[in-house]
Amino acid sequence: MQRLLTKDLTIGYGDTTIVNNLNVEIPDGKITALVGANGSGKSTILKTMARLMKPKKGGVLLDGEQIHTKSTKEVAKSLAILPQNPSAPDGLTVYELVGYGRYPHQKGMGSMSAEDKKIIEWSLEVTGMSDFYERGVDQLSGGQRQRAWIAMALAQQTDILFLDEPTTFLDMAHQLDVLQLLKQLNEQENRTIIMVVHDISHATRFAHNMIAIKQGTVVSSGTPTEVVTADVLQEVFNIKADIITDPQTGGPYCIPYGLIKST
Repeated sequence: MQRLLTKDLTIGYGDTTIVNNLNVEIPDGKITALVGANGSGKSTILKTMARLMKPKKGGVLLDGEQIHTKSTKEVAKSLAILPQNPSAPDGLTVYELVGYGRYPHQKGMGSMSAEDKKIIEWSLEVTGMSDFYERGVDQLSGGQRQRAWIAMALAQQTDILFLDEPTTFLDMAHQLDVLQLLKQLNEQENRTIIMVVHDISHATRFAHNMIAIKQGTVVSSGTPTEVVTADVLQEVFNIKADIITDPQTGGPYCIPYGLIKST
C-alpha cells in the first residue's frame, strides 16, 4: 500500500462541493503533478492532502491513518508544504526562515540544537542558498526567494513535500532552476514530491506520475505518456493539441493549436 492516498475524499466550502469522492494514490519516491484548468480543484486537493483543509467526507490516509486525526506537529514531521505565494515578515533573514522548518522537531522552549543547525546548513547548501543566509528574504530575487522557502521545507526533514504552483511568477530560467532542484531532491534524497503545475510541458518533463483533474474529478492518472493525450487535453483543458515526442526526454510534448468551441 502507498504511504499517502485519499479515500472517498469530498471537499467543499459551505454548501458548495468542490471535490467529490476522490480516490487517488501517490507513488512513493516519485514526483506527482496535479494538472487541470483554473478552478478545477487541484489546489484544493493539494491543501487537503497536506492537512491545511478539512474534508467534508472521506479522508486522507498517511501510513494507514487518517491524517486529519493526527496532531499538527506529528504531521509536520512527515510532510512539508510550500503554499502558493508564501510571505515572510519584513526583516526576516534567510537563515531565520529556514530555521522555522526545525520547529516540529524542537522540544521545551524551542532552542536550536547542534543537530538543528547542521540540518539548516545542509538545507541552505543543497538549495544553493548558503551565500545568502544573512540576507533578508525580502531582498532576494524571485528564484532565490523560492529556493529559500524550499530550503525551509527541507529543514523539516520530511519524506513528503507538497508544492502549490512552485514556478508561479518566475521567468523561464528561474522556473527551470526550481524544477531541476526538485528533480535533484527526488533523485538524490528520494523525496516524494506532489506539486500543482500549470505548464503541461513542465509536468511531462519533470513528473513521473500525473493526475489530470476536471471539476474535482480525476479524468486520467498515470505516467505522462498515459495522461497527455489529445483526448484527455480536450476534455480537461478544452483545447485541440498535437502530441509529439519530446527530443530531450522521449516523453510526450503538447502543442496546442486551437480551442474547442462551446455549443
